[in-house]
Amino acid sequence: MLPQRVLSAAVGIPVIVVLVLIGGVPYAFAVAMVLALAALEFYAATDPETSATSPTHPRLRRASPSLFGQRLPAFAGCAGVALLVVAAYEGLDELTGVLAGLIAGIFLILIVRQEARTGLRDWLWVVAGVAYIGFLGSHLVLLRDLDDGGDWVFVAVFATFVADTAAYFAGRALGRRQIAPAVSPGKTVEGGIAGLVAGFVAVFLLVWVTGVDVDELKLVPLALLLPVVAVVGDLGESLIKRGAGVKDASDLVPGHGGFLDRLDSILFTTPLVYYFVIWVVL
Repeated sequence: MLPQRVLSAAVGIPVIVVLVLIGGVPYAFAVAMVLALAALEFYAATDPETSATSPTHPRLRRASPSLFGQRLPAFAGCAGVALLVVAAYEGLDELTGVLAGLIAGIFLILIVRQEARTGLRDWLWVVAGVAYIGFLGSHLVLLRDLDDGGDWVFVAVFATFVADTAAYFAGRALGRRQIAPAVSPGKTVEGGIAGLVAGFVAVFLLVWVTGVDVDELKLVPLALLLPVVAVVGDLGESLIKRGAGVKDASDLVPGHGGFLDRLDSILFTTPLVYYFVIWVVL
């Protein structure tokens, strides 16, 4: 497991760095594809027809869900996620407009298919994925388009990675007290503290390395909040997987599970950094 995690990081980190530095269409396209795959993982795991949430599968427990053979509403949700990234590339006003259109459009699909018995359930299911992955994830593009946006993406992504990694290894070595045993038995208080400290330091270190011009006192709230928000995102995805009866979102990322497993914290920390920049820095 550990060698696979290291290998995936060794391959993935340079790719992320290059894409962030390039920016523009290649970066937005990559974000759209990754988020669409993460959405497919979400829908495969949580499909009310086949997951552990279904009354017909009350004890279902899988290592990871199959990504093949998904129903039409799931693919509509994946397309919606990609459209939100395109809208984010055009600006925040377009993002909110497309989100509103998608919410209505998903209703239309279910009406045309005459899903009277399961329509409301499926609408809530699809919209949840679009909002969770598409709306939150599109902030990766919104953040990149700001002044010094590439540097702030590095702060958001890599400070989150540092916090998650520190929490993982400290939890394995020192963990005794569980944070939320019913949701994620592997998350411990000791690991959480290590993640908070490492994340705090990483924010300041990354800002210094990238050369972003920001007052250090203004940076303190971000450095304190980012690792906390990362834990919320991590536990939030664990809650989803626990309810869906799966261990990992998929097996697409060796040693890490799926794309959603790697993005769970970033989906929450990136909007935090984005609104910090536009409200505090700019």
